[in-house]
Amino acid sequence: MGIIDRRIAERGHSTDGFAGLAFKAYLHARKEGVPSSPDNLYAPFYLWHTTEGLNEFLCGPGFVGLTQSFGWPSVHTWSVWHAQMSKEMTRAKYATRETVPIMPHADLASLRRAEIERSRELLSSPDVLATVAGFESTNWSLVRFRLWSKMPERPLDGQVHIYGVGHVSTG
Repeated sequence: MGIIDRRIAERGHSTDGFAGLAFKAYLHARKEGVPSSPDNLYAPFYLWHTTEGLNEFLCGPGFVGLTQSFGWPSVHTWSVWHAQMSKEMTRAKYATRETVPIMPHADLASLRRAEIERSRELLSSPDVLATVAGFESTNWSLVRFRLWSKMPERPLDGQVHIYGVGHVSTG
């Protein structure tokens, strides 16, 4: 994890101002530490304004360097229903990501409306700096992502992953 920490410190700024990028949050969690995790994790989270920006990144030298150093990653993509960011989001210290299954034949329009409302309500909290709600239709799952200025309370259900934030880049 020391390698990851150094890489974020030395290269995190390289995605600042990247065309088409809304933000990239450099996320990490540790077996021992805060936030704690069953495994050591580096889990960057990107929100793109355009698929063109995503494609430029994945086909570019930064991604090549990452894959040569750490291997070929699995890149998960979601269709974004709602994203809202405060001007202060680069101050984020923590992030949460929750993935929830969507049941077959669910009323997606109602689910989308509810998630947008939930997302908007959460951003009214002074501790929430960004919120994203989206879904993935290959295995039908909902994702809720948040950036926080301080450690959020851990829910009891265990479905929410909490990460530390090493850096936040904006496009």
